[in-house]
Amino acid sequence: MKVIVIGAGISGLIAAYELERSGISPILLEGTDRVGGRVTTDEVDGFLLDRGFQVLLTAYPEAKRYLDFEELKLKKFDSGAIILNPGSSFTIQDPLRQPSAMLGMAFSPVGTLRDKLKIYKLTKQLSKKSIDEIFESNDISTLAYLKGFGFSDKIIDNFFKPFFKGIFLENELSTSARMFQFVFKMFGEGFAAVPEGGMRMISEHLRSKLNQTDLRLNTVVEKIEGNQVWLKNGEIIQADKIIIASRPDRILTQMEGQLKPYRFVYNLYFSLEKSFLARPIIGLIPDDKFLINNIVFMTDVSKTYSSNKKALLSVSVVKKVENPSSLEKLVSIELEALSGISSEYFKHIKTYEIKEALPDVDDMKSNLPFTNSKVYDHIFLAGDYLLNGSINAAMTSGRKAVEAMLLTIQDPH
Repeated sequence: MKVIVIGAGISGLIAAYELERSGISPILLEGTDRVGGRVTTDEVDGFLLDRGFQVLLTAYPEAKRYLDFEELKLKKFDSGAIILNPGSSFTIQDPLRQPSAMLGMAFSPVGTLRDKLKIYKLTKQLSKKSIDEIFESNDISTLAYLKGFGFSDKIIDNFFKPFFKGIFLENELSTSARMFQFVFKMFGEGFAAVPEGGMRMISEHLRSKLNQTDLRLNTVVEKIEGNQVWLKNGEIIQADKIIIASRPDRILTQMEGQLKPYRFVYNLYFSLEKSFLARPIIGLIPDDKFLINNIVFMTDVSKTYSSNKKALLSVSVVKKVENPSSLEKLVSIELEALSGISSEYFKHIKTYEIKEALPDVDDMKSNLPFTNSKVYDHIFLAGDYLLNGSINAAMTSGRKAVEAMLLTIQDPH
């Protein structure tokens, strides 16, 4: 049985691992010089730069299935967020996790007292719902859901919008409320964390599980014709089964135009002598006039992100920018307004314009029927775009693609 997996992102790595568990030694083709896809990290000037601000939610069911959290040496974020405005800031915390924060939350200007009671009610309500129940609920927008739940405009503007804009990578909270409820539940039941050595460690951890896989990096697939995989270098590989764990619309002519454009994000990194937040927590900027959506000092979360004792600041911008070449300067000016620290002290390291940061999925699901993975009896799909934009969904889709493939072997009809 010759099985080829195309794409060594998270879904491709999981597919290869599940194939090995089934006694199959697959060929895993990856067009770049590393595994992980969007979940990767670069080393620049003594810093670790994740390509886009990313976190692992420890409550993800698939993460618990495939990852050894101790081996990854996960570093947790504090729950809640710091709300930043020029000249002022305040913190929103989870009093269920930090009872000492109860009094502070009661008087926090983030929203009304009624809002804070509703956050408690929402957390409790979602803890009783299964993930499948959440993804079978009414498909309305996140904004409509929050308003329908009775949250005030104040807390929506101060907290929910800036927090979830950074997760959904869109500015109107038009993303399905199913995804909001799922992510909110995951935050309530676990922690946001990063591996000590950057998000790439997740990908490397999954790669280390592969013992019988022929991994070929820098191997670009041009097209698939029948059972043949055509490589850019001119080689043609004959396969019995093919799992496409990359963009299928680029190598299968019949799928051209079937995927919606991905959501983008700008991720800028700056160094500073020391963090002005001084704790492992996300900073949210609710003011719509600002380009910056959120900031995080990665060195507050894991000191390993810097080998030169300087602080590493990650900045996310979700808005479209007409002239990206001016972004570095504009962001440093905004950082000065938020922190009171002169913009000249923010030393720019690198800017990522991530054009395919997150799939834009219309009908978000938590599970994948076999029929959704199968294109033909010999071609199967994997990728978070089939479910929802998350590491959890990428892992689920890799596993489900293998299950669908094995079903055609057991029952060819």
